[in-house]
Amino acid sequence: MFDYGNTDFEKLYLFARLLLPLLDYGREREGIDLSALRLTHHKLRDLGQQKLNLAGGEPAEGLRPVTEVGSGQIQDRQKQLLAQIIQALNDLFEGELTDGDRVAFAESVRTKLMESETLRAQAVANTREQFVNSPNLREELLNAIISTMEAHGSMSRQALNSEAIQAGLLSVLLGPGALWERLRRGDEAPPTPP
Repeated sequence: MFDYGNTDFEKLYLFARLLLPLLDYGREREGIDLSALRLTHHKLRDLGQQKLNLAGGEPAEGLRPVTEVGSGQIQDRQKQLLAQIIQALNDLFEGELTDGDRVAFAESVRTKLMESETLRAQAVANTREQFVNSPNLREELLNAIISTMEAHGSMSRQALNSEAIQAGLLSVLLGPGALWERLRRGDEAPPTPP
């Protein structure tokens, strides 16, 4: 027999040992999957009324609500990517354009680039760095910008006349837009309307 001193540690060990096989760990997990767990028992104990003194020696005044604008954080990964894309495009284009205009333009250009068999073949055959340095990438980008010019005339003209906007647009499409990853996976481009 062995005296553990504090039996809570042994209880925690036994609980964690039984819990571990029920937790599902993935490579890129955003949280722990607890769907396999099932609550079978619970126990409530009345510990009496306790006074929490959170401020040290002085009586606590209670919790203060969040009042600052922007003090929360975006939790959804898609919303974070969209926020990155909008911020990058806001810095590229000028004029009276809405966030929707900027995102729609980038999405249209990406859709056109996704239709390129040349880029798809290069994405499959090369690493990301090799794909970014492809001489066909800038040519296909210009073709995609021209293809979307009627729908997005103002932004297309700015993009065609500015190397900085073209570089920024490529940065957005290759970064949060995940162009290379989508081409490499073989994602289908949505059908273009007639």
